[in-house]
Amino acid sequence: MRKIVAVVALGAILVAAFPVTAHAHGAALALAAFAVFTSLFTLPLVAAAAAYPPYYAYSAPVVVSAPPAYYAPPPAAPPAIQREVVYPHGRHVLYGDGVRTAYQWVWVPNPPSPPPSGAIPLPPPGPPPPPPTR
Repeated sequence: MRKIVAVVALGAILVAAFPVTAHAHGAALALAAFAVFTSLFTLPLVAAAAAYPPYYAYSAPVVVSAPPAYYAPPPAAPPAIQREVVYPHGRHVLYGDGVRTAYQWVWVPNPPSPPPSGAIPLPPPGPPPPPPTR
């Protein structure tokens, strides 16, 4: 590349050092100046461009790396919910998941035991106990 620049600079100095007298009209001088400019500056650029291979856009290389050495532990599972509270005469059962379906405590009485033979049946028990509170 330095040689090309040196040749172009030397040619420009020689042209400037030895002016040629011309007896031509303005248009002819302009065309001559354009021809000199083209031969001095564009031809070396074309020759330099021909010396280099064409540029092609390549895709970026794929970089594959190892996974990180540390992984965060999975989040802890929520504690299990107690869904039954058992009493001697029945139980409270918790229905729902609290997200899609609201929680609801339902009283489920125990089935009555068979009466003993020849005994008087007992009266039904009182009202069920209130549901547990959290």
